[in-house]
Amino acid sequence: MSIRTSSACLVLLMLSVLQVDANAQIMKKAQVGFRFLENPVSAEVIGRGTVGVTSTLNANGIFWNPSLLGWIRSDVDLTLNHTRGIAEINYNSAAAAIHIRGVGVVGFSLLMMDYGTFYGTRRAANEEGFVETGTFSPSAYALGAAFSQKVSDRFSYGLHMKYVRQDLGSAWVAPTGSNLSDPGLAISERTYAQNALAFDIGAYYDFLYNGIRFGATLQNISREVRYENEAFPLPFAVSFGASIEPLLFFDPEQRNTLILSFESRHPRDFNEKLKLGAEYNILDVLVARAGYATNYDERGFMAGLGIRYHVGEFPVRADYAYQTFGIFGAVHHLSLAVSY
Repeated sequence: MSIRTSSACLVLLMLSVLQVDANAQIMKKAQVGFRFLENPVSAEVIGRGTVGVTSTLNANGIFWNPSLLGWIRSDVDLTLNHTRGIAEINYNSAAAAIHIRGVGVVGFSLLMMDYGTFYGTRRAANEEGFVETGTFSPSAYALGAAFSQKVSDRFSYGLHMKYVRQDLGSAWVAPTGSNLSDPGLAISERTYAQNALAFDIGAYYDFLYNGIRFGATLQNISREVRYENEAFPLPFAVSFGASIEPLLFFDPEQRNTLILSFESRHPRDFNEKLKLGAEYNILDVLVARAGYATNYDERGFMAGLGIRYHVGEFPVRADYAYQTFGIFGAVHHLSLAVSY
């Protein structure tokens, strides 16, 4: 089977899955856990409305579509990302991509949450009705490795395997007894921590015509995990996107580039989310971005700026993104990257 035929079959398969999901008239909520895996990574991507399936052609592509790693031109690409979130809940991430000539691109990823410090309590038979149990800090992280191969000048595929862990700390529970006055009441401390393996699979196709590209990915394929009675999966989602460079229709030698992108995301636990993004690159020095995402409770408009410059022989990228977050105010994202 030729590369064009196989890629076309993949596109049709992905669209079939999406059509089945679109026909399901079910409101899906609260069906997944480890939601930190859905946090958007990379100021570049967030600045254009979290549209990342087709246009993230650097190490951060590992978080959006692992097949994009195959298009990295440098030998090594390194990125660091920081997000200052709502309610002092922040997160950091890092990605690295290493180009092995004649074989493909190997990538590594790390995502770490910072939830801050919480104060614990438990029920007690006193005037206040509770006693303090001290402070605790939940934690969560994902550590991954990926491989992508550019099969031709049009098509690439990629696989991202992640080890994920979430530790919610400990809680006081009552295995026996119904209330504080029950003589059979027994209270014990229980730790709530779980881990799992998850996989992302992606494909990317460049039509080699005016920047028209297509990408598709399946994210967080995993087994179910359990804290108490009910088991739950990780936040599985199917996404596909397309992008185009409209200025190339008028001037193929255009030095400034305008990329318009569209993305559709179908999560397991909610209805379809649509994203629109635009990115204007001026002489590969200054990049302006804007985007909008629909069907989110608080997120909506996003914008960002990027700077490209050289430190010696090393290309350096710096990106900032601003994201409105409804009643919570705004979220700020910063990314720094270097390649060689």
